Amino acid sequence: MDFISFLILLVISVVVSFILHYLLSFYAVPGLQGFLAKIVIGWLGAWLGTPVLGQWFPGVNYSQVYFIPAILGSLAAIYMVAMFVRVCCQGARAVASAGSPPTM
Repeated sequence: MDFISFLILLVISVVVSFILHYLLSFYAVPGLQGFLAKIVIGWLGAWLGTPVLGQWFPGVNYSQVYFIPAILGSLAAIYMVAMFVRVCCQGARAVASAGSPPTM
């Protein structure tokens, strides 16, 4: 992967992360820390998007980066990680609020 491909994936990740975090308020961790975490997860999803989803629309690509699968991969990765963190946090809150288990 060359540097331009890295930057393309980074831009896709930042745009998808911004839309989800600030415009749609979809986050597990609010604030800048959650936004930066989304960028990292989104870049990984965009990087895996083309190998996993395939090469869509051959004219809409740069080198081996196909934009549509990269956008969908970034969106899917951010969504899956945010939902996983939400579920884990809810489970931890339920255990903490229930207190210690009864003893016999």
